[in-house]
Amino acid sequence: MILQVASETCWHREMTNSPLPSSEPDSTPRTIGQSRVSAEDKAEAAELLARYAEFIDAGDFEGLAELLADAELLDQSGNRIAQGREEILGLYNAMTLRHADGTPLTSHVITNVIVESAGPDELQMRSRFTVFQATDSLPLQPVVVGRYVDTLRRIDGSLRFTARVMMPQAWGDVTQHLSFDPR
Repeated sequence: MILQVASETCWHREMTNSPLPSSEPDSTPRTIGQSRVSAEDKAEAAELLARYAEFIDAGDFEGLAELLADAELLDQSGNRIAQGREEILGLYNAMTLRHADGTPLTSHVITNVIVESAGPDELQMRSRFTVFQATDSLPLQPVVVGRYVDTLRRIDGSLRFTARVMMPQAWGDVTQHLSFDPR
């Protein structure tokens, strides 16, 4: 059945039982503690993801550890993997292989970013990741895909990671990416 947008009957209304969102921009200022998150906060949060990918793909684990210094890294069951700058630096140095150029020869692509309020001065950010890798002996291919669920908090005026749940969902050939077999 084709639904007519003009009558405000469409798939959105049928699925959610609510009218279409207004096409007019909402100019009401919002803060993190309110139900809507400002475009500025969403952009700042998304930039943290981009910086994470940039640091890890460059093999800059010092920068990565600083980015995650206020965070606790958790697996999908909620078990703590590492917490704080030194533990996180040690974790990435121990588990991620670096090649002759000092990088893991990877490209982390992070998509489907959703940022929502999680309380006063706190955001939850969900995303999906695909890690591609190519080496002299490994043709370009995805080596792992999965999801991140991040908690961000405003600390000293900037958003910071305070928790990251890492949920790998499918593995490819990680023999040249990780120092262990995660399967």
